[in-house]
Amino acid sequence: MGLLNPRALRWKIAALTAAACCAVAAVVGFLVHDATRERGLRLGHERTITRLIAAERELGRTGQAPPDIDVRSRDELPGPLARDLADQPDPSTGYATWYDAKDPNWYWMWGAVAAGDGEFLVVREDMSTEVRSLQLLDRAIVKAVLAALLFVVPLAALATEPVNRRLRHGARTARRIADGELDARIGSAGRARDEITEMSAAVDDMATALQRKLENEQRFTADVAHELRTPLMGLVTAAGLLPEDDEATVLVRDRVRALHALIEDLLEISRLDAGAERARLDTVPLGELVTDVVRRTGTETRVTAGEAALVETDPRRVERIVVNLVTNAHRHGAAPVEVTVTGPRIAVRDHGPGFPPALLDQGPQRFRTGASERGRGHGLGLTVAQGQAGVLGARLTFANAPDGGAIATLDLVPERPEGPEGPRRPEGPKRPDGPRRPAAAD
Repeated sequence: MGLLNPRALRWKIAALTAAACCAVAAVVGFLVHDATRERGLRLGHERTITRLIAAERELGRTGQAPPDIDVRSRDELPGPLARDLADQPDPSTGYATWYDAKDPNWYWMWGAVAAGDGEFLVVREDMSTEVRSLQLLDRAIVKAVLAALLFVVPLAALATEPVNRRLRHGARTARRIADGELDARIGSAGRARDEITEMSAAVDDMATALQRKLENEQRFTADVAHELRTPLMGLVTAAGLLPEDDEATVLVRDRVRALHALIEDLLEISRLDAGAERARLDTVPLGELVTDVVRRTGTETRVTAGEAALVETDPRRVERIVVNLVTNAHRHGAAPVEVTVTGPRIAVRDHGPGFPPALLDQGPQRFRTGASERGRGHGLGLTVAQGQAGVLGARLTFANAPDGGAIATLDLVPERPEGPEGPRRPEGPKRPDGPRRPAAAD
């Protein structure tokens, strides 16, 4: 995952850390701002009251108010100040104050006290200094928060790198297991005993159980196929001794051939599963090879190979795949069946009901044909074809045509795009040769 990817876990954690820092700074800044503002108002109130007291003393001593003190009638007082005087328990002796704040540059603390004969001593204290100090404090808090974020966000992103590295390692291992490398394990790094360690241990346990289950299944398939070969040979021999031109003989021989093809498929799958197959490469004209293979199937299949190319591949395995695909198309699809060779690509299309959704989503599954409309069978032909494609390092894909019908495409030289973890591996491991046998499909 790229360092600058905004969806990366490191940046999500960094954003969460930044949001938490901003929230804490906002709360602390609000409390400091409010406390400082209250302190400034209290100091302004105290200075105003102190000036009123001094003015009262000067008025009592000299009969004259100080020059910086206004003497006004009630009607000349600002409305809020007059209302505060009226709310005093004793308007004739109480001190009234009013904070007059009008942005941007009008901040005054008013004070008034009765001077007798319906007149009042009025004081106006400038609060601009306190307001500017409060504004400077707010700016300092904002600058401090921004400076802290410039330090905290990269630090949080770097602090999450060990976690990201462990998660990436787990993801790479999971991909290796999904690609067939069942021996891959995440393992435990260091002494960390956290949720990632628990997840890694769970994935390793799952991979071990999966590997054991698959190995048991492969061993069982191979053992069953080998055990059945001996009685099958006896059946083949016995079927050959049956009288000719008998309906029962035709039926028995047909079923014996089907059983023989099934057992050979099982043996081939067991070899593919065990990694006992290796491709023997040779340079062949792909168009001529496919045309000859389709001709020998004895089916009514149209071949178009005008843009074929010379390809370095194993012709026997290509023949195996093409025969299985063509036979599967005739058995489960509908005519016309068409084979098109373009460069190193072979496409087999029928005009039947198409592949079932389960096959398109999960790929061929042994002993599953996917849908009743695709006909009856063992589901091994496409599985064998896909395994042989893996031996060749080719890619076999399945799709449905927009106007109906199934399309199976074999890319002998597939493109391998670079992913986040490097080039993708070919679909399926390369496995060695086994004995050649007649081709069969589902």
